[in-house]
Amino acid sequence: MKTGPIALSLGEPAGIGPEIIVKAWSALRADGPAFMVVGDAQSLAAASNAGASIIRSVSSPGEAAGVFAEALPVLNLPLSSAVVAGKPAAAAAPSVIRWIETAAGLALSGEAGALVTAPIAKATLYAAGFHFPGHTEFLGELASAPPGAGGRGPIMMLAAVDLRVSLVTIHEPLAKVAGILTVERIVNAGLVTAQALTNDFGVDRPRLAVAALNPHAGEGGALGDEEKSIIAPAVLVLREAGVDASGPHPADSLFHAEARRRYDAVLCMYHDQALIPVKMLDFWGGVNVTLGLPIVRTSPDHGVGLDIAGRGQARPDSLIAAIRMAARIQELRARG
Repeated sequence: MKTGPIALSLGEPAGIGPEIIVKAWSALRADGPAFMVVGDAQSLAAASNAGASIIRSVSSPGEAAGVFAEALPVLNLPLSSAVVAGKPAAAAAPSVIRWIETAAGLALSGEAGALVTAPIAKATLYAAGFHFPGHTEFLGELASAPPGAGGRGPIMMLAAVDLRVSLVTIHEPLAKVAGILTVERIVNAGLVTAQALTNDFGVDRPRLAVAALNPHAGEGGALGDEEKSIIAPAVLVLREAGVDASGPHPADSLFHAEARRRYDAVLCMYHDQALIPVKMLDFWGGVNVTLGLPIVRTSPDHGVGLDIAGRGQARPDSLIAAIRMAARIQELRARG
């Protein structure tokens, strides 16, 4: 696998994406990892106190590596009209989608070593006809990855400090989660997660804790039977497949410091079950990693920040962590 510069899609131009990208470049320009932004150069210039003087138009990730220490390299795919900070516009949606497709294509072709995505404003994209719940599902479609020995992606993982969590369901209304959980879905997420822990995080013998869905793991069926009918059978299948999986564990006792020493990742049943503990542990530095793709993809674990866009207040911590994690994963894959 190529270990070249990272392709970074700009995301929502009216959000904090341009600002945190400029700040991330300022923090990483001396030592890297090097990246190339795919997006609108004017939006990035507007987010910098130095303006266009720090922007350098490039045509490839390879060219970006040569200028990264001096300027922020941008594959400039301009917007059709200017944007206003804090006010996403439907007119920008086709460009946002094009930036993701282009950056992902560079990673899939091997021109870029990895893909990092800045946050998108999903509601604006939906209004423009985008029919994917989020980045993760869209990238799964773009990658069209065939199933491997460890199952099929994409699977969303969040990582922060000493906690990694993978999601069986992602952007689903809570009222629908129980109805779409299946043994097969849990097993697939577990297999993809276990394989990624080895290939992408260097864990030789991954230990996977599987969270329950209901309070007290269903209390023997009194508070729900999904643990008995779906989750426990899935854990058994995972163990028979050679994965060191345990559970279902009550989620309210899975995330304290002592518990985190007993596993390498938690397999969570729904969105907030996974994201709340990650953001409690490291609100500013969490990273979203997409597992089970033929490319490396990470992103910051936060949204577009419309309420603070254009004010110079946005923190780049999570984006910097995402860029560094993407580089580490691509290096591990290259060795393997």
